[in-house]
Amino acid sequence: MMNLINKKVTHKVFGTGSIVKHNESSIEINFATENKLFVYPDVFGKHLKLHDIDDAKSLEGIIEEKEIERQADQWEKEEEKKRQRKNLLLRWEHEKLMKHHKLHPESQMVFWCDPEEQTSSIAEWKVSSGVIKNGNNKGKPNKPTRLHQNSAILLTARDAGVSEKDRRILGVYMVHEDFIGKLCEDGEIPAHSKYRIALTKEESDQLVFWEYYVNKKSPEKVSWNSGKYRYFDNLWMAQILRTIISLKTDPQEKELAQQFFKHYCKMNQITASELPEHNGTLLRNETLS
Repeated sequence: MMNLINKKVTHKVFGTGSIVKHNESSIEINFATENKLFVYPDVFGKHLKLHDIDDAKSLEGIIEEKEIERQADQWEKEEEKKRQRKNLLLRWEHEKLMKHHKLHPESQMVFWCDPEEQTSSIAEWKVSSGVIKNGNNKGKPNKPTRLHQNSAILLTARDAGVSEKDRRILGVYMVHEDFIGKLCEDGEIPAHSKYRIALTKEESDQLVFWEYYVNKKSPEKVSWNSGKYRYFDNLWMAQILRTIISLKTDPQEKELAQQFFKHYCKMNQITASELPEHNGTLLRNETLS
């Protein structure tokens, strides 16, 4: 900080004076009849001038720095106001969607994990719905609009060298407690803080996806030609969760699976005791043959 003690100044109203005290925020000046206290360095420029030219130039630099800081602070405050307004609108939209939400019968998602995602999707407990590939919105994230707080994400993989019918289930999670697909701006679908289950290789090998899933447009076909994900029936997810309970041998993992199943059924208005046996394409084709 500049040392301005005893420096001569001229004030527009009070005339000539001498600086007797100052710090980073205030300055005291002795005029002919009294001492006056001003805000430092704001008083300089419009109201107060230093007599010493070199000191005046140095002070101009300080004032410029202060002005830059002030503008930066003002910008940050404006940005914070914008963020608060945006968050308020999002909360309002969130509450509106929660209040008027209608349960979609196919509001679950099955995700095709590539080799890297087989690890990352469970390590990070999230997947991405990808980006739009065509049209005016090309390159923008796909909004998983059907997903709501009743939705679960099924993680699957098809190992190298095996056919589609052997696609296995790696794990499953409920979407995050606050997640609503229609409000998703980045395509990221994070997991619930509690309801998330990873399967061992042995468990996964026993949980074949196509024993539960049916392509309703071609119910006899076992094919997944394109796309990273598909929506599917709420009942099918419940059937998969029920099987996971039977596969788990560790008491804590089994308990979590049971709690997961109970929570899922409640969120999807499913009566567990009335849940039919699974009957996916592989099982239907066996019956027909």
